[in-house]
Amino acid sequence: MPYTTPDIRNIALVGQAGAGKTLLAEALLAQSGAIRSKGSLARGTTVCDFDPQEKALLHSLDAAICGFETQGKRVNMIDTPGYPDFLGRSLCALEAVETAVIVVSAVNGVEPMTQRMMDFAKARGLCRLIVVNKIDSREARTEAVLAEIREVFGKACLPLNLPADGGASVVDCFFQARGKPADFSSVEAAHTQIIDQVVEIDEKLMALYLEQGEEISPEQLHDPFEQALREDHLVPICFCSAETGAGIPELMQVLHKLAPNPAEGNPPPFLKGEGPDAVRVSVSPDPAKHVIAHVFKVTIDPFVGKLGIFRVHQGTVKAGAQLFVGDARKPIKIAHLYQLQGKEHVEIGQAVPGDICGVPKIDELHFDAVLHDSHDEDHHHLKSVSFPPPMLGLAIRPEKRGDEQKVSESLHRMVAEDPCVRVVHHTAQNETVLYGLGDLHLRVMLQRMQERYGVAVKTAPPSVPYRETITRPADGHHRHKKQTGGAGQFGEVYLRVEPLPRGSGFEFVDDVVGGAIPGQFIPAVEKGVRQVLTDGAIAGFELQDVRVSVYDGKHHAVDSKEVAFVAAGKKAFISAIKEAGPIVLEPIVKVEISTPAGSIGDVTSDLSTRRARISGQDTLPGGRATISALVPLAELQDYLSRLKAITGGEGTYTMDLSHYDPVPARKQQELAAAFKPQEEAE
Repeated sequence: MPYTTPDIRNIALVGQAGAGKTLLAEALLAQSGAIRSKGSLARGTTVCDFDPQEKALLHSLDAAICGFETQGKRVNMIDTPGYPDFLGRSLCALEAVETAVIVVSAVNGVEPMTQRMMDFAKARGLCRLIVVNKIDSREARTEAVLAEIREVFGKACLPLNLPADGGASVVDCFFQARGKPADFSSVEAAHTQIIDQVVEIDEKLMALYLEQGEEISPEQLHDPFEQALREDHLVPICFCSAETGAGIPELMQVLHKLAPNPAEGNPPPFLKGEGPDAVRVSVSPDPAKHVIAHVFKVTIDPFVGKLGIFRVHQGTVKAGAQLFVGDARKPIKIAHLYQLQGKEHVEIGQAVPGDICGVPKIDELHFDAVLHDSHDEDHHHLKSVSFPPPMLGLAIRPEKRGDEQKVSESLHRMVAEDPCVRVVHHTAQNETVLYGLGDLHLRVMLQRMQERYGVAVKTAPPSVPYRETITRPADGHHRHKKQTGGAGQFGEVYLRVEPLPRGSGFEFVDDVVGGAIPGQFIPAVEKGVRQVLTDGAIAGFELQDVRVSVYDGKHHAVDSKEVAFVAAGKKAFISAIKEAGPIVLEPIVKVEISTPAGSIGDVTSDLSTRRARISGQDTLPGGRATISALVPLAELQDYLSRLKAITGGEGTYTMDLSHYDPVPARKQQELAAAFKPQEEAE
């Protein structure tokens, strides 16, 4: 059935693992008639969890796209994983929608991922809808969970409907002013509360409301309702049971009548240019304008190949069209255009603003790429998402000799698919490290390497990503002179190093005057300096937060060559570093631990043995608690297994890089001593 942009609704189902997002998607698909009946997680028959690993674990590991049509509207849904380890894949999905549907369990209430996804959606300017699922459960705490939501997320969170008949049904509170009794509160009170909240947006409507009382029609409320969503003045709450179907028809009505279409949501944050010079640009959902689309997900299958999944923000993409990827000068051809329904791909002829589509077998496509059909849109990009940095790593090497290339290719594909996967080769340690967000994240990737790409690897704890820096200014000098019988090599460099504030990175400054070092050799000096930055000067770790100023030197008209100034710059830099109070820094991570309340004492005691600084504790409903702490990453190599042991398998944690601090003096001596043999070998 053909549809236009105003008929589209784009939603992402987000929230804690176990809240029931995948089954909610199944219930909506079944209610709309898109599928004959709901699938089962246990039998592995759901539309969204189609990957073999997802079926085995009974949890989503990646964002899955599906959709349905209801009453002439097209609803595109993205079911996202709820484990913190796969947070990156959930955040990617938020780039493609107007509305984040935060699914909350009526049993467990607000959990850590609920909080994180609410915060991310709010920061991105998305409209938000909270769905309280599992209202039919014997352990459901619907009234308490509603109070908890309003306490945590604010008084703007108001119910559009309420559970009734002990969770066997729901009663609408928005489209009607009176109704059958609810399990708590009343339809009249909830209706008045939400109408009052909406009309506050519009002064004329408020005046009319005061005159008419409660006679304002839903049609009159539509525009101020959308404005309230956009301005964070209202976060509606719906109740349902994906298992029994209670509240599902009512939720579909909310999506159909109240969820914003692509023209009603907040515009996507497109920028033109890079860094501080980037300026916000307007992108409108007009099908007649130039095409602008954004790739928010990439999958690479060894048999099917690469599939780029994008959201159309402006213009109309037609099969057979030519589009530019980013700032490329050569266009790509869109030979096939697919609408996605889980693992099924349905070919379509065109995509209008708001559509979510897939394009196969185009190598140039990559995550975060912007597709456009005119060079007027060169240098356009979406505002970057702040992904959590992958901090948990495993050193890997192939089990079989000769599999190095296969390992490299499989790692490259996984990095392309997940923005929170990082692969680093540490030259000094001759070590390839696969970094992820957690233990499950790494285990899933290793299993995928073996099952999907046929590569088995051996793993070991990685070396800690220490860094080096300096504490005071110093000067360095080196003369490189080498005679080999013919033309020799000559280069002499004087430079000064200074510490920069933590997190500043590296600066190289050319302060040479009078041509003491000809301009064509300055890049060679910088090249030599950067070699030391990468390989380290005192312990073999990357240098950071240093400014290097080259201020003098000498050259020879015949013997001066690039290689001579590379060597001179490198040795001058090393000599300056040794006089500049060099220190080794260690990564400090912010750890958020979720644990049974009865295990708080054991967890905090264990943290104290790991040089941790505990920054906060919170008690959660359901006998849970969270602990926040700053911990050196080196102390967390075996932490997951230890946490599981002291919490009876119930403890989990997430971590994000906080900052770098100097390592203890004894540890610095150990690291420097271990580096000396390599240094002498050079």
